[in-house]
Amino acid sequence: MWIADGWKEYQVLDASGGEKLEKWGDYVLLRPDPQVIWNTEKKIPEWRKLNAHYHRSNKGGGDWEFFDLPKQWDIHYKELTFHLQPFSFKHTGLFPEQAVNWDWFGAKIAAAKKANPNREIKVLNLFAYTGGATVAAAKAGAAVTHVDASKGMVTWAKENAASSGLAEAPIRYIVDDCVKFVEREIRRGNFYDAVIMDPPSYGRGPKGEIWKIEESIHDFVKLCTGVLKPEPLFFLINSYTTGLQPAVLSYLLGVELQKKFGGVVAADEIGLPVKCNGLVLPCGASGRWQRDE
Repeated sequence: MWIADGWKEYQVLDASGGEKLEKWGDYVLLRPDPQVIWNTEKKIPEWRKLNAHYHRSNKGGGDWEFFDLPKQWDIHYKELTFHLQPFSFKHTGLFPEQAVNWDWFGAKIAAAKKANPNREIKVLNLFAYTGGATVAAAKAGAAVTHVDASKGMVTWAKENAASSGLAEAPIRYIVDDCVKFVEREIRRGNFYDAVIMDPPSYGRGPKGEIWKIEESIHDFVKLCTGVLKPEPLFFLINSYTTGLQPAVLSYLLGVELQKKFGGVVAADEIGLPVKCNGLVLPCGASGRWQRDE
């Protein structure tokens, strides 16, 4: 498992009864987590000192219960700064487990820049959300194209970049359907050194385009190989969908990336350490292709 253990301001304090107890900077949140199928004793005092609690509804969705939480606050990861706020469907605007991938591709970008300081490393970040991967790649020295169908999420990503000292960084923000954008980039002959994607299980584009990951992901990965340069640097897929286990991602990248470009494929679960017991909470899966070790 790839573990995001580099955080100073975020912690999973405990997990029990279908919920995870987290500390986001100065604030303690309790949120549902379907992976937490165990019921263990809730010993630590933070269980009774919540700033906010997201209650899932039996009818789907849910609501926040607030005790003492600002509308927005910041959290830091190394040199990066992110705005947080509670919003619909339990999210805060950041997936902290992704830090393990930020470190991985950040090192790839930095090494490529060190080997050739004049080289422009172009990274395409698809389904880019609030820009965690965008700011991590830009901080490492890449020129990033950030694509998401939600105008609000793109605006949030711009704010995260500015807070991280990257307001003037070479980041291009695009509000668009990811599939249609990649198709146009290929037609325009605009190619990239790397692709990052965090596709949703289900979603709609800005014009109502429907995305179902099990039906669409293979064709989309295959399409994205056409937007890569002849000697690309890396390709990253993140999945929070139960059916897309690490072995499935590994096979997919092997068929479409390794067959075309050579290189190395690896896939694994990603996780977060749990403070109270030293165990690791699983948080999805990632598949990585890279040109060399």
